[in-house]
Amino acid sequence: MPTEAGAPAPDFQLSDQHGRTVRLSHFRGRKNVVLLFFPFAFTSVCTGELRAVQEALPAFQNDDVQVLAVSCDSMHALRVFSDSEELDFPLLSDFWPHGTASRAYGVFAEDKGCALRGTFVIDKRGTVRWTIVNGLPDARDLQEYTKALEAL
Repeated sequence: MPTEAGAPAPDFQLSDQHGRTVRLSHFRGRKNVVLLFFPFAFTSVCTGELRAVQEALPAFQNDDVQVLAVSCDSMHALRVFSDSEELDFPLLSDFWPHGTASRAYGVFAEDKGCALRGTFVIDKRGTVRWTIVNGLPDARDLQEYTKALEAL
C-alpha cells in the first residue's frame, strides 16, 4: 500500500545524478517536497512527464518547494538522462539496494523491478499531505499536484 496522506514521510538517503547524497530529512523545516517516483529514464511517458515538470519548474521548485524525482535507474543512467533532457532538479537513484525508497513508499512494482508513478507532496514537517499513484502506462496530471501545493 502506498504511503497515505497524514502519514510521516519515510526518510531516505539516495545519490542524485551527480553523485551527491540527498536526504529527505534535509528539507524538513526548510521546504515542502514534491516527490515523484518514475519507472525508467529514457522511456516515452517518463521523458514526457519530466519534461513537463521542467517546463513548469518555477511553479514546483522555488524557495518554498523542492522537486525530487526517484527511479531505480543507476546514478550514471540518470546523469545521461538529465543532461540529455536538460533537467534542473535532482534525479535520485534507488538502484541499490534495489528499490529501497520505492518500497518504503509502497510504490515498487516487484514484477517489473521498478517504481510505479507515485507522487507525494510532503510538507515542511515531513508529513505526506497528498498522494496519487498512477499505473506504469498512465502519465500524471501536473495540475493535480499544483493544487496540492497551493493547499499547503
